[in-house]
Parts: sequence; structure tokens; C-alpha cells
Amino acid sequence: MRTEKEKALDAYLAAAARTGDRDALGKLAGRWHRKLLAHAHRVSGEAELAAEVTQEAWTEIIRGIGGLDDAAAFPAWAFRIVTRRCARAIGGRQKRRAGSAALAREDRPEGDNQAGHETRAELDIVRRAMAELPAEQRAALGLFYQEGLRIAEIAVALEIAPGTVKTRLMHARNWWPFNWIITDSVGLSAFRARRGLQ
Repeated sequence: MRTEKEKALDAYLAAAARTGDRDALGKLAGRWHRKLLAHAHRVSGEAELAAEVTQEAWTEIIRGIGGLDDAAAFPAWAFRIVTRRCARAIGGRQKRRAGSAALAREDRPEGDNQAGHETRAELDIVRRAMAELPAEQRAALGLFYQEGLRIAEIAVALEIAPGTVKTRLMHARNWWPFNWIITDSVGLSAFRARRGLQ
């Protein structure tokens, strides 16, 4: 989750990038590339497609940043571009693969700035539980908990109503393995044991 200092830095870099400052744009890309890639992976479920979509999204971000009215809105705006690109790419693949099996899933890229008390093993278990959620719920959950976006920002990023964001978060939280893991430390151990991950 981003701190207020990080939010201010991102807004400053986005404002500078809007005016054509290439150095600021480079720093902004350095700070946001992994987050946008992780979002694309959550939405698409494929590492290769996520990388391709993120690259295309950066082209669109670079071309359009001059028209961004509110520099503080950069995160929601950038996530929305990635979401749209993913939807187009998935739609194109589904048309080509009519009747084929669901898209293959791979482990999502490592996130940055994870909470200090969580171990990598616990995060891996939570990621596996999240991977079993539908893509719409997985995307909303990741933007809320991993990226720290507010409901309104998620609504912009995913191009859905705020009420729909709340519903997707509610369904994801109520999905029994995920709910059990998050709300009960014993649940984490039990989930690990059931999956043979001890």
C-alpha cells in the first residue's frame, strides 16, 4: 500500500511528466511498471499476455499523459488503461480460441513492499487462494489490498460502478478459503495443510 509520501511523489512525477519532463516519466515508469504488470497478470491470468499488455499500456500512457487533468489520478488512470488493454487482448484471444479451454494460469509476479510480518510462504498461499477467484474479483481485491486504491479509484481503473467494486470485494472476501485464510491464523495453517504445503 502506498504511503502519503509515495502518493505525493507519484503526483509530482505525473505532473512533471505531463509537461514533457522525460526524466520524471522515466522515474514514474520505474515506480509503476511492476504494479501495472501485476495488475495485468491478475486480470489476464497469463504472465506472457500480461507483459505484452503492460508494454502496450505504457505506449498509451506515454502518449496520453499530457492530457491527464489531475496528476493525483495517475494510478487509477494507468490501471484503467491496463484493464482496457487486457480486455481487448483477452477478447481477441477468445475469438481465436473459440471453444478451447480456459486461459492457462501461472504464478503472478512478485509484488513489492509487502507487509513486514507476512512471510513469503504465507503470501504464496494467499496468492494461490486468490488465483482460484474469478478474474473480476481477483483484480478488485488486488487493487484494494495490494495497491491501496480506494473504491472510487478501483471503479475508474476497472470501468465499473463503485457498487460493483464493493460487491466484487464482498464476494471475494466471503469466498470460504480466502476468508478463512485472512481472518484466522489457524486457517492459514489449515489451508496450507489441506493443499499439502506444510
